Amino acid sequence: MRNEMPITNRLCVLGGLLLILPCVTATGAENELRRQAETLFGTLDPVTAEEKNDPVVDLGRALFWDESLSLNGGIACASCHLAEDWGADRRLRSIDARGNPTRRHSQTVFNTQAAAAGLRWLGDRASGAAQARGSVTGSMGFAGHEDLIPALRSGNYAVRFEAAYPEQTQPLTVDNYARALQAYQETLRTPAPFDDWLRGDAEAMSEQQQRGLRHFIEIGCAGCHDGALLGGNRLAKFGLLNDFRPLTGSSEEDVGLMLSTGEEADRDMFRIQPLRNVAATAPYFHDGSVQSLERAVAVMAELQLGEDLNAGVIGDIVAFLHALSGEVPSHYGPP
Repeated sequence: MRNEMPITNRLCVLGGLLLILPCVTATGAENELRRQAETLFGTLDPVTAEEKNDPVVDLGRALFWDESLSLNGGIACASCHLAEDWGADRRLRSIDARGNPTRRHSQTVFNTQAAAAGLRWLGDRASGAAQARGSVTGSMGFAGHEDLIPALRSGNYAVRFEAAYPEQTQPLTVDNYARALQAYQETLRTPAPFDDWLRGDAEAMSEQQQRGLRHFIEIGCAGCHDGALLGGNRLAKFGLLNDFRPLTGSSEEDVGLMLSTGEEADRDMFRIQPLRNVAATAPYFHDGSVQSLERAVAVMAELQLGEDLNAGVIGDIVAFLHALSGEVPSHYGPP
């Protein structure tokens, strides 16, 4: 079976002046789509060698992968954010240093530090440093923050902290530990084909991926999943039009932000998930209740936008979401 050129290209090759116009129109449509995307989203810059070689980043990398810095000596930050899962965790729940499952499904640490709404499913950690500090008595299992200091000394970290914070007389502190972890995670950026396309590379996304982007904008997905991360900018009610639980099989127990505030207005409020690398970070939603990206797209369209999408539109949107996946950073591993 011979390969067929797209009709617009055949018209360009075979036609005269008048038949070139469909090609110009197609290019114009792509440029208009790009202009729309530029106003709604943004690009990620690749990490530089200078960033990766910063002493604070180097310290943060060591801390992130060190299992000895936990109550049981067997859990690191990386234990809940696996390289093979693009910085997320394919398990429904990660296991902390006390042997307990985490409350919610672990999100990726790639591209997270710029989320305007804060980190985690409720946006309850304002920064990577706040998250790292909270994890000392959370996933790392220590009774108090200062219990981390003996573990750092046992790991011979004093010299590393002095190199990272040379202006300080006593740099080995929990706050500096948290700052170093944030600095490392700020370098975990994963530019993707979408970024190349947005910068003008017409070949970076396929026709199907561009159709998916157009659907994503026109249907209304970009109303929440906006900015450079395509999300992470605010909280929203999951199940805006109907309760999500019948579609996801989720438990009645987790009512989102309401668990913290007690306010009925906060029922089922969660941070809007950034969509960078979403195609590589299944399962989906706060409880990992949906395994398939196609199903996740259908659920979101129905619950948030009142749209019953057909398989073709879902396939196009999923193809676009694949264009948001970049490479696992080369320095995402133990130093």
